[in-house]
Amino acid sequence: MLVYVRGKGIIMREPSVVAVHVRNHKVKAVGEQAREMLGRTPMNIAAVRPMNDGVIADYTTTQQMLEHIFHKVCGIKRLWSPRVLLAVPSGVTSVEKRAVKQAALAAGAREAWTIEEAKAAAIGAGLPIKEPGGNMVVDIGGGTTDIAVLSLDGIVICRSLRIGGMKLDEVITRHIRTQYNLMIGDRTAEEIKVMIGSAVPQSDEVTMEVRGRDLISGLPQTVTVTSQEVRECMVEPITQIVSKVKSVLEKTPPELASDIIERGIVLTGGTALLKGLDKLIAEATQVPTRVANDPLSCVAIGTGKYLEENRDVPEDSQ
Repeated sequence: MLVYVRGKGIIMREPSVVAVHVRNHKVKAVGEQAREMLGRTPMNIAAVRPMNDGVIADYTTTQQMLEHIFHKVCGIKRLWSPRVLLAVPSGVTSVEKRAVKQAALAAGAREAWTIEEAKAAAIGAGLPIKEPGGNMVVDIGGGTTDIAVLSLDGIVICRSLRIGGMKLDEVITRHIRTQYNLMIGDRTAEEIKVMIGSAVPQSDEVTMEVRGRDLISGLPQTVTVTSQEVRECMVEPITQIVSKVKSVLEKTPPELASDIIERGIVLTGGTALLKGLDKLIAEATQVPTRVANDPLSCVAIGTGKYLEENRDVPEDSQ
């Protein structure tokens, strides 16, 4: 959850995790505090991710999460309800988009609109999308990957994959379970990805001690995992992302394709920080590829800038 407020910039950056009481569904914690509870809660409390693959999986919990955000950002006793612009994946359906708007309005927003993440990421990365020239952005977030070519302040071609950082965490968890008979949690899988994960071979391969529960004995166990095996287990989802990038390039109009060759591909989103991912995409497409400055914040910054520049209802959010 990244929240951008006009005049202040990004003032909130926390995981989209909510801890709720099982019986009355009352919120216990939201964000980082709730993330600390993942896999560590008693039977009467559940720590859940109400957003799955970039869309709402649990409407009630999502609404409660948004209420918490509005209270934290605007204050509980506020004179005016906020105007909200929410970034959504490019591949969402109209029903899913409407559900996001309704959840924001039910949580206390005065007005709520949506913007495609790819466009917001391009604005946040500082790409000149208002000019008549091709700009290509690949936004790899936690639940989805959005690949888009933009020109004249619009999206020319866009494709979305429901593959992101959490999918990489899943394949790491599955590999550890299959290879070592060791059960690990989501947080441990993410730590493995960040610490020793990579998309291409590194000059110095490293190892990491991983702790979890042995599936045979049921007792705590520690194993040593190498960066090479982590890279190999992530090959399938990363290959799908690269293939989709190539597919979008193949369908891009020739004039815009020549602009992209000159300007390059820009990677945004947290998973863009995976070591060597930009090199892998550059080798596969033969197009210069770079990671944006502060890729984690690009979508939030772009969403905020778009709302500042368009005081009326955004055109693509009707």
